[in-house]
Amino acid sequence: MSELTNAESAATDLAFESALRPKSLSEFVGQAKVREQLSLLLQAARIQGRSADHILLAGPPGLGKTTLAMIVAHEFGAPLRLTSGPTIQHAGDLAAVLSSLQPGEVLFIDEIHRMARPAEEMLYLAMEDFRIDVMVGKGPGATSIPLELSPFTLVGATTRSGMLPNPLRDRFGFTAHLEFYSDDELAQVLARAAGKLDITISSDALGEIASRSRGTPRIANRLLRRVRDFALVAKVNAVTLSEAKAALTLYEVDSAGLDRLDRQILTVLTHRFAGKPVGLSTLAVAVGEEQDTIEAVVEPFLVRQGLIARTPRGRQATDAAFRHLGLPTPDGTN
Repeated sequence: MSELTNAESAATDLAFESALRPKSLSEFVGQAKVREQLSLLLQAARIQGRSADHILLAGPPGLGKTTLAMIVAHEFGAPLRLTSGPTIQHAGDLAAVLSSLQPGEVLFIDEIHRMARPAEEMLYLAMEDFRIDVMVGKGPGATSIPLELSPFTLVGATTRSGMLPNPLRDRFGFTAHLEFYSDDELAQVLARAAGKLDITISSDALGEIASRSRGTPRIANRLLRRVRDFALVAKVNAVTLSEAKAALTLYEVDSAGLDRLDRQILTVLTHRFAGKPVGLSTLAVAVGEEQDTIEAVVEPFLVRQGLIARTPRGRQATDAAFRHLGLPTPDGTN
């Protein structure tokens, strides 16, 4: 059988994720406080017969921001329009989206912090007054034409809320800060996913996958898929702890949830630089990876686990990193 093309693989991944997404707040696992706050916000809007306040969802990747946006639209009985900040590079791009919204529609902008500044400034007025000013013509003869918009609810998602300008952040009626999941919560996510995918798997195997999922449901579901593939090829009907460990070992995910790139970074910091501070650009060259990937994807987890520290002079391996790799610490202790 020929290998899947990139497009086919992406479509398969999308179908997999869509099948596992909860459709309501009651099905959504974790983020209990956020769910309670969102439920109250939506109920109040329904009672008053108006669009819900604009919502900002902030937090690391993979914690359910897109899923919550879909749930907001579903629970409000409204259509959902999806776009992302990087695709809105001109005010005209945003004007085209806003002017086509139906009354009560939910507009989801992923990575909203990456919108172009002119589009951000147009969004201020749209969020507050449901109106935009469209410039017609150029130079001294240019005129501004006000365009009324249908009432809508904006749901913005960001992994870097600090990059949002204050005028934009202040226009959201509710800001939810999503937290990393506990192992117990991830086990619940995995149990639900296993049921959806018709996978027979033991509770201790689910717990093992959860403990290696970095507190992130997206990673947990991806690892579950790899374990399922392993069991399928091995012709195993029920996944036990030993099969789960074997599959995760094959895919180079260790007991702490570190993958190949994580360990490569720690190895560079501990071996090549002997625990001394290293600049981000130098570290990126040493491991052959983009700086943005290290800073946004890899580093937050390693810092949270206490394996590296960010210092004024660069990134530095901690004693815990040496111990994790089975190396003596710089002071000679184990």
